[in-house]
Amino acid sequence: MWDFSFGRGLGLMLQTLPFVVLRIAVYFAAALAYVLVTGTGAGLGWGIGALGDEGFRASATFFGGLGGFLLVLLVMYWLREYLLYIVKAGHIAVMVELIDGRPMPEGRSQIGHAQAIVRDRFGEASVLFAVDQLVKGVLRAITGLIRGVFTLLPIPGMRQLVTILHAFLRVAVGFIDEVILAYGMRTRATDPWASARTALVLYAQNHRAMLKNAAWITVFVYGLAALLFFVMLAPAALIANLYPGGAGAMGVVIAVILAWAVKQAFLEPLAVACLLQAYFRTIEGQAPNPEWDARLEGMSARFRQLKDRAMPARTAAQ
Repeated sequence: MWDFSFGRGLGLMLQTLPFVVLRIAVYFAAALAYVLVTGTGAGLGWGIGALGDEGFRASATFFGGLGGFLLVLLVMYWLREYLLYIVKAGHIAVMVELIDGRPMPEGRSQIGHAQAIVRDRFGEASVLFAVDQLVKGVLRAITGLIRGVFTLLPIPGMRQLVTILHAFLRVAVGFIDEVILAYGMRTRATDPWASARTALVLYAQNHRAMLKNAAWITVFVYGLAALLFFVMLAPAALIANLYPGGAGAMGVVIAVILAWAVKQAFLEPLAVACLLQAYFRTIEGQAPNPEWDARLEGMSARFRQLKDRAMPARTAAQ
């Protein structure tokens, strides 16, 4: 049914506990920032709203809370490059080492060892982020190709069904970009652009198997995230009661934030751990197919950018 083991994925989570703790610290700190800054904004709006009637106060409280939420969202957007470099890529690096049975070096922390691997592969955070953005663009092109194939089928209502399928696939491939980055770490590639290109060709020529695995993992992760949302509604309501005027609607927002923090800290790395198993097992013994290389080059400008950036590095190496 699938090419991974949830048990092995959980085992990798336990073996990379320092990174799990780091993710907990980072994402729950972000959740706390969302709650506090949103609450502060709502409080300021509630105070300003005292200058008008009840309707004005409710509007001021809402927009004050919204302003606080958007402020933290902007900060998190600005930090996404460094979160990818320090937290996500480092965690992937250690999981790859463990999957291949490589021992952790003595005298160095797991996090320090992972950061050294990422630094050796990508150098600066901006390089890793640029590679990741190009990879995501190519993955979107591959899902677009699948959507186009289904759209051509002469089945009533297929277009509406394909729209839903495409939205699901966009979510499902959200974890695969990190798996593509892992390929370069596993192969000890010195050119991140070329290794990402190779990994994408290997993914494309096995896209059916990989999308099947990603679909199962997506259902699992987002199903648990939805369950967590309902579990978080009770504590979120208690927190929302501390807001000016009760701010009942804020309970839903806080529940979403808390569920998001748990997803980022626990469920997302578990999903990546499972997909790493599936990807490495699926591509084992394979070489990149030149036909798929040419196909991706013809359909994706992002793939061509990867190729263009890789060529100078190969020329210099020669």
